[in-house]
Amino acid sequence: MSKDTKHICISDYNYSLPDERIAKFPLAERDQSKLLLYKHGEVSEDTFYNLPEHLPLGALMVFNNTKVIQARMHFRKETGALIEVFLMEPAEPTDYELMFQTNHECAWLCMVGNLKKWKEGTLKRAFEIKGNRLTLTATMNRSKMQEQAGGTNHWINFEWDNTNVSFAEILEAVGELPIPPYLNRATEESDKKTYQTVYSKIKGSVAAPTAGLHFTDRVLKALDEHGIDREELTLHVGAGTFKPVKSREIEGHSMHTEFIVVRRQTLEKLLAHDCRAIAVGTTSVRTLESLYYMGVKLVLDPESTEKDLHVNQWEPYDLPHNADGLVEVDGRVITAEESIRHLLAYLDKDGFEMLHSSTQIIIAPGYSYKIIKALVTNFHQPQSTLLLLVSAFVKGGNWHKIYDYALSHGFRFLSYGDSSLLIP
Repeated sequence: MSKDTKHICISDYNYSLPDERIAKFPLAERDQSKLLLYKHGEVSEDTFYNLPEHLPLGALMVFNNTKVIQARMHFRKETGALIEVFLMEPAEPTDYELMFQTNHECAWLCMVGNLKKWKEGTLKRAFEIKGNRLTLTATMNRSKMQEQAGGTNHWINFEWDNTNVSFAEILEAVGELPIPPYLNRATEESDKKTYQTVYSKIKGSVAAPTAGLHFTDRVLKALDEHGIDREELTLHVGAGTFKPVKSREIEGHSMHTEFIVVRRQTLEKLLAHDCRAIAVGTTSVRTLESLYYMGVKLVLDPESTEKDLHVNQWEPYDLPHNADGLVEVDGRVITAEESIRHLLAYLDKDGFEMLHSSTQIIIAPGYSYKIIKALVTNFHQPQSTLLLLVSAFVKGGNWHKIYDYALSHGFRFLSYGDSSLLIP
């Protein structure tokens, strides 16, 4: 693992992306998108529908089953000012499932649009859900905000006067799906379907894991017929995924925290596949690679708690590694298998079926991948942390070759754009 990673200049990861190459809407048929193939340094193309034919028989493929919530809410003040409240992560309760079941009050950390017009007071919005009248109020908790100092999110308390209605139902009724800012358009009714993967299940994201948007039921069926072992995990994608790197060197960029849930069964499947996996999307990558470092923490300190397992941004780079990129402490090399076994033992100790944790991992050139052997991903913004992740995977500046091909062969870019299969 390179200590020089922190000093990467983000300007080295720039390329010219004309606006007309950004897909504003998806194709009518998801699996008819183009598929760029990068195999051992060679670039070619196919249609996404044929993806299973390009994968090794019997491989393990891991998907992120998070579901995008309608996280944008608008309130109009009596003065006429329109305030946008964008839910970022649950504050009370912090558990996503419990949050969506609340039926009177809850609190979120939120970004607030037109903040200068909301200095004080309570925002109100009255509406009806399935014949139930209710008024939703939003109040900023400034004392809690000071506790959260340093972030751009605001602690907002929500209350409503009808216990027959859950917060999940409120979002369904009055929330808007937050499509990416670079689409430069309003959310349309069709986005509610097209900006979700066909296998999305667990509510919590404010951005879609977009590599998964190309999959259809028939492609999933073809994967099964091809003997591909499919597993799902959950990483709730934050709006920070779109946060541009503004510092000259990436050391100055602060990664957002993302919450992950991994089933015991998924850890067992990883072991059965020698801890080698094909990741669908950068969110699956960040989860699987974070698992290695969570296991390392347990190897080094078996008394680690759930809170201790959180992977900080630069932790993977600050630990001593051997020539193969594995953590080595006092002559002891910690393999991916040992790491995953420690996570399973951690679950066994308390009889848990799921691992709940969080990660801020940044993956950039100099990082050595432990678990990911192939990656399905879209084409990312210039100077983004996602492009750094891809560059680290294909190594040696080969991202240029891939992106030059995509730009010169009519590929569509970003969330609703085309896809790639990368096998270094």
